[in-house]
Amino acid sequence: MTTSKGLRVDRAARAKQSQIAKELCEIGLALPGSVEMRRTRCGKQNCRCKAEPAQLHGPYIVWTHKVEAKTVTRVLTPEQLEDYRPLFDNARRLRELVVALQNLTLQVLEADDRWKTR
Repeated sequence: MTTSKGLRVDRAARAKQSQIAKELCEIGLALPGSVEMRRTRCGKQNCRCKAEPAQLHGPYIVWTHKVEAKTVTRVLTPEQLEDYRPLFDNARRLRELVVALQNLTLQVLEADDRWKTR
């Protein structure tokens, strides 16, 4: 098959692209960023977190993501983490599908004679 711009896309690549597009349509809401468990020290001088051995505060469930090139952090409750886990999973799957589509595009371009460098 040839696109309107003259790029040849074989059946296998077209089928793979259709499968990726179908999966993209099935993804629900997606929450980007990362979740981790943290233990921290506080600012109090005589706190147990300053003792030897230290007994750090936490664990805290922390979600971080970027907003306008700045890292934003939010502490989640265990209930929030369980409720939002599908949204984190959707974001991960979305990234995987985008990478798959980009790799497929590169494979199609590698087969195009015009893509080859001189």
